[in-house]
Amino acid sequence: MDEIKERIAQAACGFVEDGMVVGLGTGSTATCFIQALAKRYDNEGINIVTVSSSHASEKLARDLGLPSVSIDAIDAVDLTFDGADEIDAKKEMIKGAGGALLKEKILAQASRELVILVDETKLVEQLGKALLAVEVVQFGHKLIQQKLMNYATASQQRMRGDGKPYITESGHFIYDLALKAPFESAAGLDEKLKLIAGVVETGLFYNVAGRVVIGYRDGTIMMR
Repeated sequence: MDEIKERIAQAACGFVEDGMVVGLGTGSTATCFIQALAKRYDNEGINIVTVSSSHASEKLARDLGLPSVSIDAIDAVDLTFDGADEIDAKKEMIKGAGGALLKEKILAQASRELVILVDETKLVEQLGKALLAVEVVQFGHKLIQQKLMNYATASQQRMRGDGKPYITESGHFIYDLALKAPFESAAGLDEKLKLIAGVVETGLFYNVAGRVVIGYRDGTIMMR
């Protein structure tokens, strides 16, 4: 699987042009892209700056020598590269397994194009097989969970490896929902979830994806 991600990342690096502001997503696929971009930066000396959706991605970029700036230091992002937990034919997605959904969505909406990098296992006909991450405030989170259950068959607060609650970089908790299926639309469900007081963001991404780079087990790379 890592080899597929590496091929996807190498193909996507070809989209980056001199003078661009490049957004970096979060997760294993984004990590492969950052590594591939750093190699191209070293080999070609392209003039770019990067902005990241998480501390982990920013640290990796800096460690590999990529110029990195805060999102507040720029007016717009040319291309952002990120993965997805699943994506359908309408380019609607569930994201958030890496816990950076809020920052990823801010970065996506600030970008002229969001390029999604996935392997074939992430392609679905109907969203909902993957758990949906919902970022919530800490105050009253158990009451918020009760409201979330109107749209899920199960929900679980995300925990760290040491058994303590997972806290996002913005100071919030995450609940992972097994969604009731089918649901009307990503936009409709996103709107309903955000009407619940205390819900900060959801992992439903729609109307943001541009090109999708898909890697297959047989070694082929397809663009959608």
